[in-house]
Amino acid sequence: MAPLDLLVLGMNSGTAMDGIDIGLCRFKQEAPESPMEMELIQYDELEVPQWIKKPMLRMLRETSTTPAEMSQINVQLGQMFADAANEFCQKYNVPREAVDLIGSHGQTIWLLSMPKEGETKSALCMGEGTVMSAMTGITTVTDFRMAEQAVGRQGAPLVGFYDGLLLRHPTKYIACQNIGGIANVCFIPSDADGSIDTMTDFDCGPGNIFIDAAVRYFTNGEREYDKDGEMGKRGTVCQEIVDNFLHNHPYCTHDPPKTTGREVFGDGDAQAIIDDCLARGLSPDDTVATITRITAQNIVEHYHRYAPDRGAVIDEIHMCGGGSLNPNVTEYIQSAFPRARVLSLDESGIPSAAKEAVTFAMQGMEAILGRALIVPCNAETTEGNTISGKIAPGKSWRTLIGKAYAFGEGKPLPRVREMFLTRKYFMNQKPINGLPTDFSFEKSVNGTNGVNGHATNGVNGANGVNGHHQA
Repeated sequence: MAPLDLLVLGMNSGTAMDGIDIGLCRFKQEAPESPMEMELIQYDELEVPQWIKKPMLRMLRETSTTPAEMSQINVQLGQMFADAANEFCQKYNVPREAVDLIGSHGQTIWLLSMPKEGETKSALCMGEGTVMSAMTGITTVTDFRMAEQAVGRQGAPLVGFYDGLLLRHPTKYIACQNIGGIANVCFIPSDADGSIDTMTDFDCGPGNIFIDAAVRYFTNGEREYDKDGEMGKRGTVCQEIVDNFLHNHPYCTHDPPKTTGREVFGDGDAQAIIDDCLARGLSPDDTVATITRITAQNIVEHYHRYAPDRGAVIDEIHMCGGGSLNPNVTEYIQSAFPRARVLSLDESGIPSAAKEAVTFAMQGMEAILGRALIVPCNAETTEGNTISGKIAPGKSWRTLIGKAYAFGEGKPLPRVREMFLTRKYFMNQKPINGLPTDFSFEKSVNGTNGVNGHATNGVNGANGVNGHHQA
């Protein structure tokens, strides 16, 4: 039986489109029942080009567009992600033909995860995979949310399986709290209490999305977020506004499983809170402080309701996402749970900024292997989804499928239940210049990729086209 050894590029762009996260990962496994060995080789965040950022943000915030515009943006986003992948490989001297596949989340346009009567559960994530595979020459897996919804789940959060594998502990109860545009949490009991078999996850509600909207409003768009929580720290919280919002909003009081996005917490909702604050005479700093408290208090209230013993059992809270850098949020959470250690996910060996890119790298790999991921126990169904995305074959598709089939000799693969990092990654470490020393890359004349981690390339190699889009 051939061991698994794949080089995967994971990609993601968040709701705010403030950057393209890219992580080059290596996954190794001696046998299907063995622990997964994982290494983040290189991470980077590349800038979203203005030619696509401005129309995308306008479309997301105004939620009005045409079929013609949607069709073009899907292709343009594919070009943007492909350009980023090509730039990343060139920057770090990684031959594209050595990369087995790309796992790309794309850009979420709309997520209808909890449909009302007469609506259909659906998800729209753009960034055309066929465009990416054509421009890079690399097999590309996309559309993970729709794949989850197809088997009866909500399509978010998508990272619970990775949180559980990364942070499970023999004796500690762990919470992994992400604060991006939306805040979501994964509760991971100790191994003695069920670990990944009893972990739960869900979206708490607004993360940075309202805070960012308020900062943009009060700075006339000159600032996109409250850096280091400066505005919120200067302000005074109006507790009445906080309580009215949290205790009357139907999502905040809804029980899991649940997930949400701009569809529920959009710029219009943020503006209504801003208007309420201004009508009461609050200053810009007071308004940002009040909106920040909505995010922080909502997270704490969800812990009180859905973690054992109102959250008192939690030993560690691993923070990630842009909101984890806002001390007005983290300090409030720490004060609510003084027994717990609140720390950055970076200490685990996977930087907070890189977690989603790494997650989508692994999810793309599992789709190629036809292997189901572990599912939090509070999902609508824990049925395995063995094809967890849409696959756009690249130039070395047949070789990649050969590797996937050889691992396990074509038999069904058990879910990965244990993973360890072969090396911790730190944001200030020296960038790579080429492939890992134990990952050989040999030239040949047939332009195909070999097996067991040996990549080959020749005059017909899988370099793809230049993939540079002109605005």
